[in-house]
Amino acid sequence: MKVLPVLIAAVIALYALVVAVFYLAQRRFLYFPTRTYVPLSEAHANPALREISLRTADGIELKSWYAPATSQPFTVVFFHGNADSLYGSAPVADPYIAAGYGFLLTEYRGYSGLAGAPTEAGAYDDARANLNWLLAHGVESGGIILLGQSLGSGVATEMAAEYQAGGLMLLSPFLSIPKIARVHYSFFPAQILAMDRFDNERKIGRIHMPVLIVNGDKDEVIPAAQGRELYTLANQPKEFHSLSGLGHNDTFDEFAPLSLDWIERTCEGTQSR
Repeated sequence: MKVLPVLIAAVIALYALVVAVFYLAQRRFLYFPTRTYVPLSEAHANPALREISLRTADGIELKSWYAPATSQPFTVVFFHGNADSLYGSAPVADPYIAAGYGFLLTEYRGYSGLAGAPTEAGAYDDARANLNWLLAHGVESGGIILLGQSLGSGVATEMAAEYQAGGLMLLSPFLSIPKIARVHYSFFPAQILAMDRFDNERKIGRIHMPVLIVNGDKDEVIPAAQGRELYTLANQPKEFHSLSGLGHNDTFDEFAPLSLDWIERTCEGTQSR
């Protein structure tokens, strides 16, 4: 009769150990930084891009790639996903630069050979450093379009809550990290123990600028319903598109022309009023 209580105690102890290990290692499940920096000169990136150096408020040296606007009134600022890099995300700039928009490819600490380790607070500091650099170099806040993909949607949403930008575009966004963890790691009490939360669900209602939300209806990483629910929480003017048959990493070819049309219809119209 004493075997059962001992067995239950052993199971509880094992579960507690697993949760403790997962808690301590959780950022390894969230961030997948590329450790090597590929110089812009070797990246076969858009020739309009140039490398810029900047420093965060907490002293981290960053590199970003920037092309100024040529014929359009906006500069798009891109925050990539958790396993991307400056080099990997460089093609995202091409359609916007070709259309005459400025484009700033940002990078996070710990990625692309940069110092530091990625965290939510650090990603926000990195993003602020990039936006403040733009503001210091003549780009007005209302002339910035924030674009966040996947994990970057959390960074873009926070920046939209802090800066009066001209628009916010979210590709494959989520409600919060705990709500994604609940899908993939249901045994982990993420709502209580998540260190980095990127709580888009809580922040989106504080944002008052044009919002575009797009995801693939076959997204295997972030449930497509999370993008639609985020859209319902956003303020007008807002627009939502579900891309039929597409998943998490194959949406950009359809997103790019859709987003360019949205900027012209919505953001430029809002700016002119």
